[in-house]
Amino acid sequence: MSLLQSADLILTDAEFRMFRDFFRDVCGLSFGEDSRFLLEKRLARRVRELELGSFRSYYYMLRRDESGEQELAAVIDELTTNETYFFRERNQLEALVGEVLPELLDRRVRGGPPISIWSAGCSSGEEPYTIVMMAMEAGYVPGRDFRVYASDISRRVLHKARQGIYRPASFRETEPHVQRRHFNEKDGHWQISDDVKRHVMFSRLNLLDPSRLGLLGTMDVILCRNVIIYFDIETKRQVIDVFSEKLQSGGYLLLGHAESLINVTSAFELRHLKRDLVYRKPLPGEERTDPWHAAARAAIRVTDTDGRGER
Repeated sequence: MSLLQSADLILTDAEFRMFRDFFRDVCGLSFGEDSRFLLEKRLARRVRELELGSFRSYYYMLRRDESGEQELAAVIDELTTNETYFFRERNQLEALVGEVLPELLDRRVRGGPPISIWSAGCSSGEEPYTIVMMAMEAGYVPGRDFRVYASDISRRVLHKARQGIYRPASFRETEPHVQRRHFNEKDGHWQISDDVKRHVMFSRLNLLDPSRLGLLGTMDVILCRNVIIYFDIETKRQVIDVFSEKLQSGGYLLLGHAESLINVTSAFELRHLKRDLVYRKPLPGEERTDPWHAAARAAIRVTDTDGRGER
């Protein structure tokens, strides 16, 4: 196929709906009319590279071809933007290390396992590595006091996370002395130290894939920050249901500052900590009668009634 032919590829209305529904159902990615051009442009790149000739041929390849899972990973890399940096939304991470972690350790049975922390949608690794650095700086011992799991759907960013090599832009919120302590500089890039790197376990995980999710044990803390903001309401509910199932009672869920569960679920309580707001899964028998739950239940009823959140 010539470059001219590939440049002239245009998604029809039917093809747009097919791909939109496919990506929403398979991995939760949501594409509205405002992102149609972006979807068209990036899918055309894959059609051109695979020399398939049409969007429809590519769609059926994703649905039926034996290599579909591998190609799905490739196109997800094309469609997702993974922009992050170390110590992002620092107040929340300070609340995790300074308030949540001590509470969970105090509640832990003597000699029990370390506190399990899952960074879901970890992108290129800045978030889980930040957690390890901050916890170590606070005097906690990885493997004894806490352990960190990290997952993402993109193979490309997971490869970068495992390498642990970063450009200066990743350190926009990092104090120079912290950067020098935990990283080694070489040729304008910074390599994270093995003392931090070895304490994060990375895996590729689709939050809508029950077969892979079943491999995860229960967690004490889940961070999924600046991820569900890109999902529609039904997908948000699916993912939050997964987190509720995977969280221990009394465990914590940390979302991005622009994200809320107000019209998604009332299964969590909104906890006001000194440094930030977080969600907590109540212990058995705890009452949830605070004003936030009343507002959440009302918002869910409105969402369900107008049809945007019908199950």
